[in-house]
Amino acid sequence: MFYRGRYMDGGDGREADSKRQRVIDPSPSLYGASPGSSLMYNASPYAYIGQPPPFPVVRLRGLPFDCSESDVSDFFHGLDIVDALFVHKNGRFTGEVFCVLGYPLQVDFALQRNRQNMGRRYIEVFRSNRKEYYKAIANEVSDARGGSPRRSAPRARSYDDGKDSAEHTGVLRLRGLPFSAGKDDVMDFFKDFLLSEDSIHLMVNMEGRPTGEAFVEFGSAEDSKAAMAKDRMTLGSRYIELFPSSLEELDEAVSRGR
Repeated sequence: MFYRGRYMDGGDGREADSKRQRVIDPSPSLYGASPGSSLMYNASPYAYIGQPPPFPVVRLRGLPFDCSESDVSDFFHGLDIVDALFVHKNGRFTGEVFCVLGYPLQVDFALQRNRQNMGRRYIEVFRSNRKEYYKAIANEVSDARGGSPRRSAPRARSYDDGKDSAEHTGVLRLRGLPFSAGKDDVMDFFKDFLLSEDSIHLMVNMEGRPTGEAFVEFGSAEDSKAAMAKDRMTLGSRYIELFPSSLEELDEAVSRGR
């Protein structure tokens, strides 16, 4: 699903954790052409003759703790966002995000957003590299695979109790999907259940961009309840949260995205 390419900072995408191939090739972003994108953002194929292009990643600091991936996309409106990795510590979002861009030259345009506002918060934007990005990935993968403080905190326990007591109608809501996730990724995530592409609904915002949420219609309430065993398991290195939902909530979410 993810592209693999070679960059100056060493190695290629196959050296990354096998569960997260969040590396990119100089090609269109997961959104296709961004509404505000321009050829001026795109690196010429002759720009790096004799050497591979640098890995196009920046680090953001100071983000609101309730921000989403779509907020990051809006902040970099006009640039091609390949990945937004939210950094956690002790189970909590730190306000930092690593953002992989579609082309190396887009890093310079992203840096021009330094100290611009997201809501009432001004955001710091720094140049980063492959090593820092992969280190952040490794920390997130380790946290998601077990021993995470978020799994043992009292708040998390009461949160899970609410999920357990919720009524199942055969519909689940997913949160935390990578921007690049497609229906085939969701079907693979629920490979123990019989699903069709028509039963999977990937949510987009008013601009048609992925929000990181999806709804899945299962064959029965019993199936959706059994599928809750996948709650907080990983797709790539992103842990996916599952919530019991309903057809009414699904219809409302689809209407909001139109």
